[in-house]
Amino acid sequence: MFIGTPRLRIAPVTDADVDDLHILDSDPSVMRFVNGGIPTPRRDVADWVIPRAEAEFSAYGTGLWTIRRRAGDAFVGWVSLRTPRHSNRSELELSYRLRSDGWGRGIATEATSVLVAMSFEQLGTQRIFASTLAMNTASRRVMQKLGMRLSAIHISDEQILSGFERDEVEYELMREHWLNRLPRHASRPPADRTSWPPKHARHSA
Repeated sequence: MFIGTPRLRIAPVTDADVDDLHILDSDPSVMRFVNGGIPTPRRDVADWVIPRAEAEFSAYGTGLWTIRRRAGDAFVGWVSLRTPRHSNRSELELSYRLRSDGWGRGIATEATSVLVAMSFEQLGTQRIFASTLAMNTASRRVMQKLGMRLSAIHISDEQILSGFERDEVEYELMREHWLNRLPRHASRPPADRTSWPPKHARHSA
């Protein structure tokens, strides 16, 4: 199942994406705000990241989605909507990661906007939240462009960071706020639709 925009193709991750994901996580600049620049071993991508994402998609219709340019099918990065493990709310956690050569081109905002709309329109999600280090201004700008609002500030659990670098911020977007941002002539989607495949994968958290 593919979704996207005129310039981007967004699809659920598969085993064929292992090398692209590994190369992405091998760039210290990409991983700087994730864990201080440490690369992710290829075996972790193959044995944990992808199977977990596939299980998420099978259960809820969400998970990890690759982002590729329609022109040439070049891999750009990924965007994720994940069901929190310990939550009884109808909410999803948003995250995204791009190759450094795709930074500053509006790709993260463009790709995340598609999945946010899908989540609110077709999965009946009521809240989407995202976290990043306070000093990661580029990631925070994406959240702000999506209409997300600052909801919490706390200390990251990542021990490789120290001092003020561990300050982490959380942003949220409520479904009613997202609907209010739509043009007045746009149709308002129902709160509970089941058209998104797989049919059994409705969000119920």
